[in-house]
Amino acid sequence: MMSLPKLVKALLAPEAYPEPTQGVELAQTQMSFLFLTDSYVYKVKKPVNLGYLDYTTLDKRHFYCQKEVELNRRLCPNVYLGVVAITQHQGKFFIADEGKVIEYAVKMRRLPQERMMDALLANNQVSSEMLNLLAQKLVKFHQQADTNESIRTFGNPDAVTRNTEENFSQTSKYISKTISSKKYHQIKYYTNSFIRRNSSLFQKRVKEGRIRDCHGDLHTAHICFSDTICIYDCIEFNDRFRYSDVAAEVAFLAMDLDHYGRADLAHQFVTAYVTQSQDKDLPQLLKFYKCYRAYVRGKVASFKLDDPYITKNEKRQTLEVASSYFDLAYSYVKSIPTLFITTGLVGTGKTALAQALAKRLGLVVISSDITRKRLASIPETEPRFEQFNTGIYSPEFSRMTYDTMFTEAKGILSDGGSVIIDASFTKTDQRLKAKRIAQEVKADFLVVECTLGEELIRKRLTERFKEASVSDGRWEIYQPQKKQFEPVVEIPAQNRVIIDTSQPISNSLKQILDRINLNE
Repeated sequence: MMSLPKLVKALLAPEAYPEPTQGVELAQTQMSFLFLTDSYVYKVKKPVNLGYLDYTTLDKRHFYCQKEVELNRRLCPNVYLGVVAITQHQGKFFIADEGKVIEYAVKMRRLPQERMMDALLANNQVSSEMLNLLAQKLVKFHQQADTNESIRTFGNPDAVTRNTEENFSQTSKYISKTISSKKYHQIKYYTNSFIRRNSSLFQKRVKEGRIRDCHGDLHTAHICFSDTICIYDCIEFNDRFRYSDVAAEVAFLAMDLDHYGRADLAHQFVTAYVTQSQDKDLPQLLKFYKCYRAYVRGKVASFKLDDPYITKNEKRQTLEVASSYFDLAYSYVKSIPTLFITTGLVGTGKTALAQALAKRLGLVVISSDITRKRLASIPETEPRFEQFNTGIYSPEFSRMTYDTMFTEAKGILSDGGSVIIDASFTKTDQRLKAKRIAQEVKADFLVVECTLGEELIRKRLTERFKEASVSDGRWEIYQPQKKQFEPVVEIPAQNRVIIDTSQPISNSLKQILDRINLNE
């Protein structure tokens, strides 16, 4: 509180607002302070000049407040209510017309936080139907969005290069902080090479009218599935960040879904968009623009480290976020897909590690627990505490489960995507079959073997039993599974990494990334 500007402190008082409110919450980005009352959000721009935006004068902040309302009404018309003045009267600050105007704010209706796409993802509540509706809304928006000779120039190879080079120049000071020198230079080389090799494709996109006045910041935190789909908080401060190929916009959301560990949903969304728009060339640009968008997110998070108004704890979290986006950007540089499989006994942390790795590398996770229950037409979290090797855990049903996962994985790998199969893989023949599939589609292959001491396994399984879980693993299963587990001796050392999951998951991830040369 002591480090906040006087105006910000004053606007934390409920009496500063024209409507009654029980309290006021403060949130902030690098560019804005947001004041959340019971029913509304008031967004005040910070007086900053970040190079790509300039809010340093009151007139500029007023102008960009008005522009924010105008642009966001395209995709979220009923939320953006207008621009309001913040005035000073008798030494106090109010959102009112009376008094001297000292600042402006964008006034918005407060959207239900639990219906934000990132919140829904956290609760596994994003469906294929929702993605189809979202794709439909975006296709219509892109078809109607402004385009003209000036806007189209932003799709030319030279313009794309200007944007990517700006990224690299603005992030060079964060080398060894949020991005390693190796990743920085390899992403830069990949980016420049792709633009050079695909110059004719970029020019074709321009001629076909694919360069539009887009949203510019399309990630999951800016999408709300309420009565209608509201896509808000577009970029208003710099036109060239909105003027882009629609493929770059689609890639932004697909990348963010990858970052949430839901590359499966990203694939569904892109497929729905391409089908509805008939944009057949979009997939050729997808990985390039995913890399670009992930890099931008890493850059913006890195910028936040320079913000004097955030706490040390927030800076630590920001450092992790920035690094994770740069890791994801780097994963797109890799041209050959990878098939990862987990192996290990029940309770050794395979699922947690698979999900963490998926978020870092944009992998599709194929879960044996989910696949098994889907095949049996059982709700995912409905427990099936059957005897070892019986029912849906019988050898016959397990064989069907693995065959289904292999078929799904092969399809994704053939399309150029990378996959992690989250399963126990207790049998030699299961692991060898996975290896053969990787060889057939010319994918890299890595076995992630999870190990953990029995005491910790028992503790984890006891805790899991108290919660709703997809897994039916329990201590009673551990001992018979241990007896039947076939040691991993058939996989060469270069295709195998052994992880002690008692260590922090960040250490486990580093160990895997080191093995596949995606780290320092």
